[in-house]
Amino acid sequence: MAAPPPSAPGEPAPPPPPLQYSLLLQHLVGDKRQPRVWDSAALGGIPCPPKSEEQKMVERVMESCPFKAALACVGGFVLGGAFGIFTAGIDTNVGFDPKDPYRTPTAKEVLKDMGQRGISYAKNFAIVGAMFSCTECVVESYRGKSDWKNSVISGCITGGAIGFRAGLKAGVIGCGGFAAFSAAVDYYLR
Repeated sequence: MAAPPPSAPGEPAPPPPPLQYSLLLQHLVGDKRQPRVWDSAALGGIPCPPKSEEQKMVERVMESCPFKAALACVGGFVLGGAFGIFTAGIDTNVGFDPKDPYRTPTAKEVLKDMGQRGISYAKNFAIVGAMFSCTECVVESYRGKSDWKNSVISGCITGGAIGFRAGLKAGVIGCGGFAAFSAAVDYYLR
């Protein structure tokens, strides 16, 4: 592209040459393309300061498989304990003595049964929560994706493992049931 000839002092400057398509492409997708820096404040968003090393470390810990498994185990224990105490509280057979069906159970017997059932449910829920969380983490690591399929696959594996103790048919039903439940929960949580 040749430079325009210099104009005389009293004459107006000649118009710039037309922009050529190839030059425009060089700036948009070619070698002269500059990386675009997005400023969230200019786009109307909330400006976010860069994360510190401590924040990055906490995020890595909270996204790790052992932390997720421990959280699911503790959450399952608490939820299972509450569910066990609730079901024992509404059960009419708490403290029932088959030798004397007309005897009213004492408060001590009812509380003892509620505690036993709460601990039993808490242990079972904690084991299932830890199994599901570990399986989902392994499936997510293997697939390299984080989507609804991970929870369905891990639900099937967890339900099948729990059900196979009672046989093949129970394992297949457990796999399907737990996978459907996991899909429903994942659908409503996302």
